[in-house]
Formats: sequence, C-alpha cells, structure tokens
Amino acid sequence: MLTTGLVAIDATIIATAVPSIVKDIGGFTEFPWLFSIYLLAQAVSVPIYGKLNDLFGRKPVILWGIGLFLLGSIMCGVAWTMGLLIAFRIVQGLGAGAILPTTITIVGDLYSVRERAKVQGYVASVWGVASVVGPTLGGVFSEYVSWRWIFFVNIPLCLLAAVVFFRRFHERVERGHPVIDYRGAGLLAVGLTLVILGALEGGQAWAWTSPPAS
Repeated sequence: MLTTGLVAIDATIIATAVPSIVKDIGGFTEFPWLFSIYLLAQAVSVPIYGKLNDLFGRKPVILWGIGLFLLGSIMCGVAWTMGLLIAFRIVQGLGAGAILPTTITIVGDLYSVRERAKVQGYVASVWGVASVVGPTLGGVFSEYVSWRWIFFVNIPLCLLAAVVFFRRFHERVERGHPVIDYRGAGLLAVGLTLVILGALEGGQAWAWTSPPAS
C-alpha cells in the first residue's frame, strides 16, 4: 500500500500544480508532456520489469523501482526548465513501472486465492484516497509553499517504503543462470513507445493521415 501510494499520489498531485509550474518555469505548450511522458515510460517498462521479477525476485526489483522513483522525484523538484522537468519525469515513470507490477505480484505471492480479493481491495483503496489527497496537496503546496514540494513530498514516503520492504519482506529466490532477451526487450520498448506516442499525438501534433501517424 505504501509503494502503490507513491505512484497514486504522484499521478494525482501534479494536476492542480500545473498553473504554478508554468508560471515559474514557463513551457505552457509543453506541459501536457508532464503526464504523457510519465505514462509512456511506465507503460513500456512494465513488461520488462515483469520479466526481471521472475528472474531475480521481487525484492531487488521493487527496491530498484523505489530508488529510481526517489531519484526522479528529487530531479523533478530541482528542475529549472520545462524541458528538464519533462525529462526527469521519465525517470519517475521508469520507477513507477517497476513498482506497480511488482506490488501486484507480491500480493499474489504472499496471500492465498481466498485472501487476495480482500488484500487487493486494500491496495485499490489507495487510489481512491489519492484521488482526494493528491489534488488537495498539490493545491496547498502550490499556493502556500512551492510547487516543487509536490515532488519533494515523495522523499520521506520512498524512504519509509524502502525501509519496510528491506526489513520486513523476505523471499527465497532460486539463483540460476538467467537468459535475458535484450534485443526483444529493446524492440518491445521501442514498439510500445511508437504505439503510445502515435495515440497521444495523433490528431494533435500531426494529422492521422500524415506519414508520422502511419
């Protein structure tokens, strides 16, 4: 629930802070990419992290995701141009891509089929809470502190989640000689990037019948 909360709050907190961000660092025409690039990085990395979960275990993957999300949050908080903020959101998205599938997998590992529905309900409730808390925090930080705190607020949450996982989650992983299809992973990432990019920008940045769309 802690790690899911990281992603859920981050997905909802930024919306109410956009006017303050644009006012401070500019980039009004580019700000939609703050959302799109984050979701794009998350979507293309989820299948890859799913494979890494099977090869190396859940704990190292989710700790890597939390660390990457923490790094991305700090970088976003210190960004001084819209271009840099968009680039740093990629780092956050790659971290979120490791967190979401791994939490779901861990629930499946820890709980029986009978218990999973109840536990998944707890995890899903985090999104409901975040849909209220996130926009509220975004507005409060932007109005009374600084929009940068919508990212800095992730620092204590990431550290708390990492400590809990490091100390409380234990697993047995059979170490073998895993074979990773790097070419396939790269082609999958590129393919999904092009599909999602086309869906996001088609009809806006270029016409649906134009060569870039095809």
